[in-house]
Amino acid sequence: MNTSAETPAASDQTPAAARHAVIFVLVTVFLDMVGFGIIMPVLPKLIEDVGHVGIGEAAWIGGWMFAAFSLAQFAFAPLMGNLSDRYGRRPLLLLAIFGLGLDFILMAWAPNLVWLFIGRVIAGICGSSWIIASAYIADVTAPEERARAFGLMGAAFGVGFIIGPAIGGLLGGFGARVPFWVAAAISLANFAYGWFVLRESLPLESRRKFEWMRANPFGAFKVFSTYRGVLPLCLLMGVYFFGTAVYPAVWSFWGIAKFGWSEQMVGLTLAAFGLVSAVCQAFLTGPVTKRFGEYNTILFGLAASVLVVAGYGWLATGVVAVLILTLLHGPEGFVHPILTAILTRRVPEDAQGELQGGISAITNIAMLLGTLFFALLFAHFMDEGRVVQNPDIAYRTAAFILAAIWVWLFVLIRHERRIEAAGGRPE
Repeated sequence: MNTSAETPAASDQTPAAARHAVIFVLVTVFLDMVGFGIIMPVLPKLIEDVGHVGIGEAAWIGGWMFAAFSLAQFAFAPLMGNLSDRYGRRPLLLLAIFGLGLDFILMAWAPNLVWLFIGRVIAGICGSSWIIASAYIADVTAPEERARAFGLMGAAFGVGFIIGPAIGGLLGGFGARVPFWVAAAISLANFAYGWFVLRESLPLESRRKFEWMRANPFGAFKVFSTYRGVLPLCLLMGVYFFGTAVYPAVWSFWGIAKFGWSEQMVGLTLAAFGLVSAVCQAFLTGPVTKRFGEYNTILFGLAASVLVVAGYGWLATGVVAVLILTLLHGPEGFVHPILTAILTRRVPEDAQGELQGGISAITNIAMLLGTLFFALLFAHFMDEGRVVQNPDIAYRTAAFILAAIWVWLFVLIRHERRIEAAGGRPE
């Protein structure tokens, strides 16, 4: 595998070459998410078939599978990010993509739940492709352009999420395992694409010594505390991801239990989610941020998130769910890319891989805990022995959590603005 010692670094090229490098990474993220999104509509059915369980227990098992995925990312993301700071982005990115392709093959073959769990752990380890791609974007874009660049990256994520679940829902009609084989082919094609077109973004002179203290998730938390203004925003991002973990935890199971959705319908709703997110992040993140400022845009996105989750928790029909999904979900996509852009300006340029790995560690442990929490709520209130079953409790709980985050961010912003007005820097 070529390293930047053998190919010119993208960050050393002209602005036009740097733009092409960003496009390459965006396409990589897009193809990666197509492969990931394909499996989501059929995973509930696969768990039911392999485990011989009902929808409530399948949701609980699915929650543990997502927790295994998140725990693997939590453990390995800082390692991969720090290795990319030492050896460059390209080799680590290609390794992660190749591993994901092999993992989809494993899950397509899996004869029982144990092998499905093993597959989710491997997928979590290889999920570092997103982290390294984020560091790549930070390498080749100016600090003031990063909010827009991360918005485009979120859009590539969203577009992949449009196509992937839609294809997965359709392929699910041919069997629950078919989408996994297709996902494997897409990921391996993605690897081949990256091998030939992706150039290294981190010059040799910008690399730093690898340190184990920085490469483990708890070490990353300690290092974050040394950068001014980083830890509070990282903690806030973690709680935000805990609240929004309600989507991967229960969306497919909730739609099946509450509205009787088929795999095709689950795939279409996930595709609609990706479309709305992609349009909003691609075309609105940059302009809205420039017009209203980063913090005001994040507050708006969080407010939209509260309204959306509350709507799911108290809505009555599938039609209303689809209307909320298509009309109100978009601004929620402002939160993550803008917070990430703010954080990239608060650490040294040679620590961008470490930053992305640490952010991933925080968000993944939050997603792990959140997914288990909301899956348990859903399973508890959908237990076949309960007199009254209610699939909405998870969303109602998430609405209160996200509302508390909005208040927390509002107070934090006021505190930082007072410091900046006094001529200091955020703590």
